[in-house]
Amino acid sequence: MNIEELLDKIRTSGNKALTESESKQLLKAYGVPVISETVAFSEDEAVEAARKTGFPVVLKGLGATLLHKTERGLVHLNLADVEAVKNAAFLIAQEAGDELEGLLVQPQVQGKREFVAGLFRDEQFGPVIMFGIGGVFTEALSDVVFRVAPLTESDAAEMLDEIKAKSLLGEFRGEKAADRDKLIKTLMGLSRTGMEIPEISEIDINPLVVTSGGDVVAVDALIVPGKIQAEKKYHPPVAPTVIRELFYPKSIAFVGASGAIGKWGHLLVVNTISGGYKGEIYLVNPKGGTIAGRHVYKSVSEIPGDVDLGVVTIPAKMVLDLIPQFKEKGIKNMLLITSGFGESDSAGKALEEKLAMEARKAGIVILGPNTMGICNPHREFFCIGTSVNPMAGSTAIVSQSGNLGVQLLAFAEEQAIGIRGFCGSGNEAMVTVEDFIDGLEIDPLTKIIILYIESVKDGRRFFEGARRTGKKKPIVLLKGGQSGAGNRAASSHTGALSSDSRVFDAVCKQAGIVKVERSMELLDLAAAFSSLPLPKGNRVAIVTLGGGWGVITADMCIREGLEVPDLPDDMLERMDKILPAYWSRSNPADIVGESDNTIPLTVMEEFLKWDGCDAVINLGILGMKIFGKRLGESVRRADPSYSDEFLSEGGKLLDSLEEDYIARVAHMMEKYKKPILGVSLLEDEKHHTVYNVENCAFKSVFYANPERAVKALSKMYEYFRFLNR
Repeated sequence: MNIEELLDKIRTSGNKALTESESKQLLKAYGVPVISETVAFSEDEAVEAARKTGFPVVLKGLGATLLHKTERGLVHLNLADVEAVKNAAFLIAQEAGDELEGLLVQPQVQGKREFVAGLFRDEQFGPVIMFGIGGVFTEALSDVVFRVAPLTESDAAEMLDEIKAKSLLGEFRGEKAADRDKLIKTLMGLSRTGMEIPEISEIDINPLVVTSGGDVVAVDALIVPGKIQAEKKYHPPVAPTVIRELFYPKSIAFVGASGAIGKWGHLLVVNTISGGYKGEIYLVNPKGGTIAGRHVYKSVSEIPGDVDLGVVTIPAKMVLDLIPQFKEKGIKNMLLITSGFGESDSAGKALEEKLAMEARKAGIVILGPNTMGICNPHREFFCIGTSVNPMAGSTAIVSQSGNLGVQLLAFAEEQAIGIRGFCGSGNEAMVTVEDFIDGLEIDPLTKIIILYIESVKDGRRFFEGARRTGKKKPIVLLKGGQSGAGNRAASSHTGALSSDSRVFDAVCKQAGIVKVERSMELLDLAAAFSSLPLPKGNRVAIVTLGGGWGVITADMCIREGLEVPDLPDDMLERMDKILPAYWSRSNPADIVGESDNTIPLTVMEEFLKWDGCDAVINLGILGMKIFGKRLGESVRRADPSYSDEFLSEGGKLLDSLEEDYIARVAHMMEKYKKPILGVSLLEDEKHHTVYNVENCAFKSVFYANPERAVKALSKMYEYFRFLNR
């Protein structure tokens, strides 16, 4: 068959697979290196084809329903003569019966290394490409990686380097390294197939053999057609300018305002007022009266001025009636706190859909329902259900869990991490996480985007928006609900090995999203990205007051893909002039408990000057004042001859030394453009993660333990690689 005939067969065959031979013909047209083979329709033709091919040969049963031939005994290898071919043909015919459409004769390929490549269609993200260890070990080892089509050559190259057994692609037991160009062409061909032929449901190339000479050849292939997925209806995008308006209301109407402490209608009002909001505030409740000393209007229509944002806390069944009232009043934005919609049951879901439909008709944008609120510290706007007021900064947080979101805000406030804005997106009846990505992409105050999500409404839009935005500013993401992802039922290895979580992980890597596994990491990375220069490599110098702490940190670095390089002779000579003779003379540099703050600063600067260092982790410098003050208390109790004034002056001196240390660290980063991540020796009530330094482009960052510092640095390097791949 020619290509057009094959395409016609795919389009008209329903779910019936192409034969192996037909599958390879199509893949060859898309640049996949397939094995040379002959189709025979009888035992005699198979023998003749084997003679022309040259022994040894492989004989296979051929048929559209013969999907897993090896398991059924329909593949016979290393047939060395005519009798072996005849015997194999007989056995194949017996097993396949009426399913047999012919016999496939191939040369026996010599190669110890087998890989798998394939394609399947994900409901959310469309065509997905797979690569990994093939042959009989494919499903047993599950050493595979995925990417969403269309691939770039960089995507394909990364896939080769991400499998655990990537060493098999190099020189191996006397065999030459695999032809990477052919492997990349194979993956790019699968990508093109997935984008250009929507009728193909799955493709499986297994094994993709690397010969002893390094050549790459597909010796088996399967193409499964399927119905073209019906085009899904997604929420219409919300304009980025509307996203901005939500964070900058000049006037707010609280519909459902309450005087009862603890109710949402009260919490939001008092938190907004106490947070320092400067705009007009209108309270609405049918009972009228006063709340918090303010007049309460009985309806939206009674409000005398314009309203930019309506904050709604009335019961779900009453919200629909607000739409015509908002339209008449000219209120274009609604923050719908109320629950009892799609998160509750099918009736709630139907009500949510109807509400969104009516709101669109009226030109009203609904944020929520079932949300914890929104805040913008740059405008002292804190319309959230918890009394939290983080400082203004550059980190934007969007969370599909309101509780987790406000917990992050509370931690940010405690650790002096500046917040650009926060929104609990709730059920996303109209405004989705994809809309927020688009809006935050063009927001000049947003430098880092933090996302907590459990699902996405429009997978392709999420992927494309995140990939576009990620080139301008880092997106740090935590995904909930991953453990419940189940494997697909599929005809091929490719589909069987995929899962929702694996595909989503692939999307994150491809889009440059920095994906984390724990909630604490979200703000650890917010602190790092907002305060430190990006590392331009993965080589780490470690400065420590104690040897064991440094060794543990070095081990963590290696586990996270960072390097801890040995010190060259010239570095050792320079350090010998700074440190006592009994220092560790290695990296990590154990400065043996030296209490003089100038020594670690000098050592760090030498590391920053060194071309072999891309980042510094310093352990146990900050926090020494806590030990000093505890010593002072012990002295006060044990030896009354020391005056309180003397001991107090000692405490002030320690405070001053640490303040100077914090400032010097930040200014060194500004000078050398390399990150310094600190780990505090001890923490007290005054400890922060981030320390602002006047007249400096960077800030000093100190984590509570080495694990957090190393993880943050490794993720920063991961993002640097994405930007520069």
